[in-house]
Amino acid sequence: MPRLEDFPNACVFAPRCPLAIERCWNERPTLDAPTPDRRVRCHRWPEIAADRVSAHREEAQPIRTKTQRVQPVLKVEGLNVSYPVSRSLLQPPASLQAVRDIDLVANSAQTIGVVGESGSGKSSLARAVIGLVERDSGNVELLGLHLPPRLGARTREMLSHLQMVFQNPDEALNPALTVGESLTRPLVRLRGLSAAQARQQVLGLMAAVRLPEDYARRFPGQLSGGEKQRVAIARAFASQPELLLADEPVSALDVSVQANILNLLAELQVEQQTALVLISHDIASVGYLADQIAVMYLGEFMQTGAAENVFDPPYHPYTEALLSSVPPPDPFVEQKRIRLEGELPSAIDPPTGCPFHTRCPRFLGDICVQQTPPWRETRDGKRIFCHIPEDELVRIQEPVLRFEESNS
Repeated sequence: MPRLEDFPNACVFAPRCPLAIERCWNERPTLDAPTPDRRVRCHRWPEIAADRVSAHREEAQPIRTKTQRVQPVLKVEGLNVSYPVSRSLLQPPASLQAVRDIDLVANSAQTIGVVGESGSGKSSLARAVIGLVERDSGNVELLGLHLPPRLGARTREMLSHLQMVFQNPDEALNPALTVGESLTRPLVRLRGLSAAQARQQVLGLMAAVRLPEDYARRFPGQLSGGEKQRVAIARAFASQPELLLADEPVSALDVSVQANILNLLAELQVEQQTALVLISHDIASVGYLADQIAVMYLGEFMQTGAAENVFDPPYHPYTEALLSSVPPPDPFVEQKRIRLEGELPSAIDPPTGCPFHTRCPRFLGDICVQQTPPWRETRDGKRIFCHIPEDELVRIQEPVLRFEESNS
């Protein structure tokens, strides 16, 4: 958006409008009434109403990484994370198992998407990798080097190669530091640049995240939510990391800027050949950006596979329910909705057998309650943690997201 002090005495939307003409830049449009119950402030509304011009663009294609250099950056094996939970005086302390036996590999310049409901363990997984919480067991390797569980035990080189973008930019930025100072710190501390060199690099970082140079003198309180997150992304890329963890990076932002932030992350990731682990509850945005997707429930992966296959059956029943919550792109297409019954079970006392059986719309009975499901690999390369065989899932499932054209 244009800055408030720069609003022109013309159409305020002209700088971003795909249909702007010379008149839009020089003359403020009046508030007209195309119909008795509608108002519009646009010079070109009669042409739009007559279908002579249109702002519609071709549908965006999913972003997929193109790189000649593919090497393992992150390798996670058997990761377990738990938190002690205090209960009443008559009950002994309990353990909340947030992450259970997770394996994950992220390659250079590729995006791994981790999706699931709130409370599924996504953030605990990221915080264990970054070192903000200690893992109970398991191994985490970065570029072949073992990462100590505690952040304080990691070297400065390890810290420079592994960065994170948090969900809330208000908590990620120091309100007492200007934007320029926030970006200078990692350049000096992690890359060893002089103050003069860092100041030059700051301008390049701000240009990379589409912020004007004079923003370097502003404090976080003078920025919008989207601008703060751009600063947080610039700071994360300042040390030129090999791995970036993004934990719900757009959920706190207005819908109008979410796509811009996600596309910015993808562009910078490809430019710097950084491995990206993107954590989100929104399976649609993850499917748009990611190369590989892992669906997480109650601390465990339910399904993994290539992003291009995630929208096609067979699905894990939990993935099927998540996909059904995605609004269809055509408002005239009726979406098949699968509503999960009940709440997410407590990780203190998780269900036996399949962890999803208490809410599963495809529940089979005792086998789901008593036996841990096998991992099944489908013909299109997905891995599904479920008792139901692939052929049976194909038979009973339909494409949840339908993209056929409207008949209206």
